[in-house]
Amino acid sequence: MTASRISIQGLRFSHGTRRILDGLDLQLDTGCVTAVLGPNGAGKSTLLSCVTGLLQPDAGAIDIDGQPLSGIAPAARARRMAFLPQTPEIAWAVDVATLVSLGRIPFRGECSDAQNEAAVEQAMQLTEVAQWRDRSVHSLSGGERARVLLARVLAGEADWVLADEPFTGLDPAHQFEAAELLRSVATRGGGVVLTIHDLTLAARIADRIIILNEGVIAAEGSPREALTPEILRDVYRIETQWIDDVATGAPTIIIRGRRR
Repeated sequence: MTASRISIQGLRFSHGTRRILDGLDLQLDTGCVTAVLGPNGAGKSTLLSCVTGLLQPDAGAIDIDGQPLSGIAPAARARRMAFLPQTPEIAWAVDVATLVSLGRIPFRGECSDAQNEAAVEQAMQLTEVAQWRDRSVHSLSGGERARVLLARVLAGEADWVLADEPFTGLDPAHQFEAAELLRSVATRGGGVVLTIHDLTLAARIADRIIILNEGVIAAEGSPREALTPEILRDVYRIETQWIDDVATGAPTIIIRGRRR
């Protein structure tokens, strides 16, 4: 993968009279995992939807490597950015292999059938869903379905993976497996931008944290810089404490209570 950058300037978006995003300026780079946090209604999902082109902002500009997002054809955009929505709907009863193969639709005519099939098989193996290839997606549990949907995203082999709450519904073991898969995308040179509520998981998976609050950036930086007790107190109105694992140094953020 080649290095890529998404530039966001003056991004504004409103829903009716409510301002959701209020003039965001951001640069997102490949090679790292960026986690977007914030209270409910802070604008996290709206930000991802604007970046993927699913929502049209009221004002501002979004460029990918200097090219306006609006100037990139949908098929070309889909080859560069894979999106995992928060509550994806599966309207028809398809088997797992078919659903995962939908991640290759933008590559039909661009890659051979063998290349597309290999990408689908690799994604199913990575997410450990290959054993369900012939099962209807509707027969799976919520957590199993979440893994299949992640496989569909990974099958696209896009430069960018944007995921809205990708760990929802997963048990703890598969949360960490999914986190490692997304980290591997960044390790190979891709860019990962995800929204998340779990403070500790965000601190462990992300290279960069962006905290939104009331449509603006409340904090930005490494996990240690952005997830301080002071910032979390101001944004979430909670009292927290960092505890590092003695053996590995992995952080745990303990919520001690609500701010008084």
